[in-house]
Amino acid sequence: IEQDMRDQAYRIVESIELRRLPDCVCLFDPAWHQGVVGLVAGRVKERFHRPVIAFAEDGDGNLKGSMRSVPGVHARDLLETVHSSGQSGVIKFGGHAMAAGLTLSKDAFDAFRDASQKAVRRLYPDADFSGAILSDGTLPTTALSLDFARRLRDAGPWGAGFPEPCFHGDFKVVERRTVGERHLKMTLASADGGNRIDAIAFNQAEATCRGIVRLAFRLDVNEFRGRETPQLIVEQIAERHASG
Repeated sequence: IEQDMRDQAYRIVESIELRRLPDCVCLFDPAWHQGVVGLVAGRVKERFHRPVIAFAEDGDGNLKGSMRSVPGVHARDLLETVHSSGQSGVIKFGGHAMAAGLTLSKDAFDAFRDASQKAVRRLYPDADFSGAILSDGTLPTTALSLDFARRLRDAGPWGAGFPEPCFHGDFKVVERRTVGERHLKMTLASADGGNRIDAIAFNQAEATCRGIVRLAFRLDVNEFRGRETPQLIVEQIAERHASG
């Protein structure tokens, strides 16, 4: 259900010219299920790098919406501003900086969509919708270890205003395979021939990665059958040059 809804949402958004993509994307389809709109909003946000609110009917004549935002646009504050206008049809809302939920009068969808887009432009005129990833720098090969991964994990919890560290570096792809249909599992070695390390890139199975690639990643602890190993959670893949 999620994949069908997500693919449909992608088609809707991609039908809009990129230069006219709204500052806040609001999506609704009467066939969507309210239990999955949060996942849809998250996936569309990841692709188009701007706040997204996906709606489904709640069975009581209203719409149930789920919002996923980007750094620099506070989800709950945005909904509070729209609600305070008194013209948006928002019945109730709640959430935090990066995610929020709301109930909306069904006949007010168009008014809410217009009000939310105007509010983003007014409150966050300098919001960055480029999708650029800010890196905390490179890590020496010796830091790609279970000990350092544990130290990062224990330094949390991470969240809005205190993001988990993200690093970048060049790696050689030793092995790759698709898992769970949409995820890319890799075995990597540092570009200078260092020790191997596992990596996973969620929802990036179609990514081109041969030879040497540049990765933006988080260092994580992978637990499997009682055994802990270091693992890279890959945020972005950029091909550098072919192997050999």
